Amino acid sequence: MLRVENLRKRYRTGDEALKNVSFSVPAGEVVGLIGPSGAGKSTLIRCINRLVEPTDGNVFLNDLNVTRLGRNDLKQARRRIGMIFQEYALVERLSVMENVLSGRLGYVSFWQSFTRRFPQADIDKAFALLDRVGLTDHADKRADALSGGQRQRVGIARALEQDPELLLVDEPTASLDPKTSRQIMRLICEICAERNLPAIINIHDVVLAQSFVDRIIGLRAGEVVFDGAPDALTEDVLSRIYGEEDWAVLRRQHDSDESDDAADPKKPVEERLVELV
Repeated sequence: MLRVENLRKRYRTGDEALKNVSFSVPAGEVVGLIGPSGAGKSTLIRCINRLVEPTDGNVFLNDLNVTRLGRNDLKQARRRIGMIFQEYALVERLSVMENVLSGRLGYVSFWQSFTRRFPQADIDKAFALLDRVGLTDHADKRADALSGGQRQRVGIARALEQDPELLLVDEPTASLDPKTSRQIMRLICEICAERNLPAIINIHDVVLAQSFVDRIIGLRAGEVVFDGAPDALTEDVLSRIYGEEDWAVLRRQHDSDESDDAADPKKPVEERLVELV
């Protein structure tokens, strides 16, 4: 379980990015984090694993207070937190397999990582993860030879290679087309359910979030203004988070995209769901 208590982040300029943010995420729950640009979503994600240092408050991962750890203990704790990035953060010149195995860098010695000599158990696990995300046939390809959807799948496999207790996902679909975005969200949510893994997904596409996550937290100006089920996210609530918008039009556009995705009757259902773009 993740527990965030009264988390604050104030920058030297005096700007307060987070204001007493509190919530918890139990095992297996996928939370969508929404809000306008500048609301504090990315800051919150990065404060949880201390890529950004919070000003005040506490972050607990199960019984561990992450915010009170020294440098060495923090390095150990970060092995328990998988991170999936918007821009994939892959090493382009390395193979898919080598990128996935980089998820084990916190567990092996310097020389093992330098010479890329990972234990056989780690390699076997990497192959199993590539199979799970549909990339077995791409293991030896360089990362820069992949499409955006395939790169994001490598990022998912790399995060899982850590054996994390929590997934932090920062705008995983921002660089993807609508069809691939749905495939990636579906894959993340399925994996979290399979592994009983809690996750927070910072996502800008509200309708996409409502279609897949278990719960939504809405931020505005660094404060939580909504925390509840996706179907409780009414137009009034969305206007409180974002300001005025024609949400009915956006939902119709999303429904149209989904209809296009399922329109080709020649493809088996499984292929339409996991096709790599």
